[in-house]
Amino acid sequence: MSTKTWWKEAIIYQIYPRSFKDSNGDGVGDLRGITEKLDYIKSLGVDTVWLNPIYKTPNDDGGYDISGYNDIQPEFGTMEDFNDLLRGLHRRGLRLIMDLVVNHSSDEHPWFVESRTAKDNPYRDFYFWRPGKDGGPPNNWLSFFGGSAWQLDQTTGEYYLHLFSKKQPDLNWENPALRNEVHKLMKFWLDKGVDGFRLDVISAISKRTDFPDTDTMDFNETIRKFYANGPRLKEFIREMRTIVWNKYDLLTVGEGPGITPDNAEDYLDNEHGLNMIFHFGHMFLDQGPGGRFDPVPWSMRDFKKIFKTWDEALLKKGWGSIFLGNHDFARMVSRWGDDKKYWSLSSKLLGTLLLSMRGTPFIFQGDEFGMTNIELNSVDDSMDIETHNGWSEARKRGLTEEQFVKIANYAGRDNARTPMQWDGSAQAGFTMGIPWMKVNTNKDAINVSDQQSEPDSILEYFKRMTNLRKTNPVLVYGQYIPVETENESLFVYYRIWEIEKWLIVLNFSSETIVFPPELTNRKATKMIGNYSTVDSLDAARPWEAVILRLCDGDELS
Repeated sequence: MSTKTWWKEAIIYQIYPRSFKDSNGDGVGDLRGITEKLDYIKSLGVDTVWLNPIYKTPNDDGGYDISGYNDIQPEFGTMEDFNDLLRGLHRRGLRLIMDLVVNHSSDEHPWFVESRTAKDNPYRDFYFWRPGKDGGPPNNWLSFFGGSAWQLDQTTGEYYLHLFSKKQPDLNWENPALRNEVHKLMKFWLDKGVDGFRLDVISAISKRTDFPDTDTMDFNETIRKFYANGPRLKEFIREMRTIVWNKYDLLTVGEGPGITPDNAEDYLDNEHGLNMIFHFGHMFLDQGPGGRFDPVPWSMRDFKKIFKTWDEALLKKGWGSIFLGNHDFARMVSRWGDDKKYWSLSSKLLGTLLLSMRGTPFIFQGDEFGMTNIELNSVDDSMDIETHNGWSEARKRGLTEEQFVKIANYAGRDNARTPMQWDGSAQAGFTMGIPWMKVNTNKDAINVSDQQSEPDSILEYFKRMTNLRKTNPVLVYGQYIPVETENESLFVYYRIWEIEKWLIVLNFSSETIVFPPELTNRKATKMIGNYSTVDSLDAARPWEAVILRLCDGDELS
């Protein structure tokens, strides 16, 4: 039986602060803007908020390059604004988890500024400094953002490691003094009352520090073998838990490349590990060898298999996270659903999936009312450095700008980062000024204000689903038992907890699909569905989602 805890029962709402709500008219979302919307957040039925990084930063990589761990980024507000936000959350019974980046810092962090001044500086070993080899970098490792993972610094004539941007030098976790500083900054936020951390790139805090050349052209394999899953990973996580985390009632969720079903247990342990992890099996499903801007077809068969594989991997040890979108991916309904003819039905279906799976569900801002991808007209419309870099590489492959923009409109990160559509006004109620990023042109048709007064809206359906999950432990702790179906567009599974037996049927297609015989002739009560009327329990209409509670005595197939 799964041990009951608050973070298993939580429904987590992710906020990208820059795009959520601007309170002062400068066009950038901020902490006071979030505070203004706390009653809305509470009304959703979620109980925990995850904030993308709000620390002081030069913004080379969207705040994931931190120059001051104990400081608030000025454009987001002040520490007093943060304290007000935290108090406002807690007064409403909501928790807060912070996005913490400790695999690397900004090159403008005081540690690195000191580190680069001299080879004998006390902060030198907070980072990885190495002499060059044969007139070049120490090895052939490549950065996630292209080019060498090593940067020559003229002050001392040595190279420093940066697995990401050259303005994001990797922290040296082999150094106990560095780890002690990380422990202190975690305590700083936890003592303020923060309820947990989402730990960015946690998989890379232990890496191959003998720095051999990679022996493979497969970048993902290089990540697994050299950049992540290093020999001291479990030790470092256990140390954080023993020294810091165990003194608080908090949630820890780890994210990072190189986490697989085979090594998941290295991260998760009831006594010594993280509470849960993010995996990206389904999120990379439609990416070819070239990554984000190399889309390939995906199948529902593979989509369903990933959920099954990960549930089995975490069944006995650990806990999973359930998500279909975030700040790094396209909009949920535009990617997995039909954002045109069946926009409302497929948005509700995806919400049903999120909130009926085993694992803690994460919902990204705007997905609760069906925000969609935007349409860039040119690369110049993009606000994302990854898209601009992707276009540079695409040109080398012979793509036209029109061809590349079509791909970016499908897969680019801009899609998730457009301002929240609160209403149909000029800037969608996000700001009274000029927004840092243009508002989606469909704000008149898709916004919170309209859906709050519409009983059959996506937003109201989402609230009904969160209430269903909160009031029925079977959807939290129940076994997940997938059902194989001849038509792969049907995603069918049972959730079973004690005497409760629930059946979830999701039709990921625009066709009506007749149920296989083993799913028909059931004595069942319909708990929720995205069609307002009951048609038949023998077939699923286009993009239909239905949850059935099986009556006593109805055996499983």
